[in-house]
Amino acid sequence: MKLYPLQFNPILKERIWGGTKLNTVLNKPITSSITGESWEISTVENDISVISNGEFKGKNLNEIIDLYPEQVLGTFVYQKFGKQFPLLFKYLDAREDLSIQVHPNDELAKKRHNSFGKTEMWYVMQADVDARLIVGFKEKSSKEEYLKSLKNKTLLNILDTKKVKKGDVFFLATGTVHAIGAGTLIAEIQQTSDITYRLYDFDRKDAQGNLRELHVDLAVDAINYDTIETQKKYSKLENSANKVVECEYFSTNVIPLNGTIVLPANTKTFRVYMCAEGNFDLKLNDIVYEYQIGDTILIPAFVKEFEIVGKATILEIYIA
Repeated sequence: MKLYPLQFNPILKERIWGGTKLNTVLNKPITSSITGESWEISTVENDISVISNGEFKGKNLNEIIDLYPEQVLGTFVYQKFGKQFPLLFKYLDAREDLSIQVHPNDELAKKRHNSFGKTEMWYVMQADVDARLIVGFKEKSSKEEYLKSLKNKTLLNILDTKKVKKGDVFFLATGTVHAIGAGTLIAEIQQTSDITYRLYDFDRKDAQGNLRELHVDLAVDAINYDTIETQKKYSKLENSANKVVECEYFSTNVIPLNGTIVLPANTKTFRVYMCAEGNFDLKLNDIVYEYQIGDTILIPAFVKEFEIVGKATILEIYIA
């Protein structure tokens, strides 16, 4: 088979907190003014990404992995996960605050939902003035304090908030209480899981006048009540892969591209490139592929050495 960079039809999700930036900034074909999420690469059940380009156009990601598991996933990833694609890639537009939530770890998610846990990271692509994120507790807390604060509607008083700007990165291990704040556009990288426990939703009602479901009791045993340093500092050396996150589930580099980089072959793992700013060309086997802000590309593991050229900020994600 002749491997090439794969792109996918975005899976667009309406959310009560969503807006229009996925279209106005990232050029996604949204049809609603409350579009909150664009799932770029997914194998979540009932939301499996369909290839939008090249020879495999119209086939879904699971079909291609089933046919060519090592060539697509990589020798290391295939050995570790079998034919499961282990990550989920999204862009999120928060016109309003998201609910305050937490994700269970692998052990709890397996026991309760037969699922992976949900370790994730955020890269802030755009932020309005005074935009903020909620990330963990201000001080060490406890189950008792958490439940009392929910009852008294004072949960926000014990949670840590961070003002954010373009380029900020946050790493959220499972158990970290968190919420994306209004006015932020986020690239999100996470384990393949859609398990979320909602703790508090600001008493908002949906279009039918209903409060959204909360998962207060399920969350009690999932929360890490210690303080956690979630923000990641990183270097921004041009035309280099600057390491920003490295964990057992994924590694992420930020590439401030201003010119040309040659990227070597790596048969151990697939690589995903998310264009967070600007545009670039990818040159492979004498073919030039053009990308712009909002594009997400899956490079199968057995692709040969390739070159990227342009002026852009690119997230590079792989498993090591």
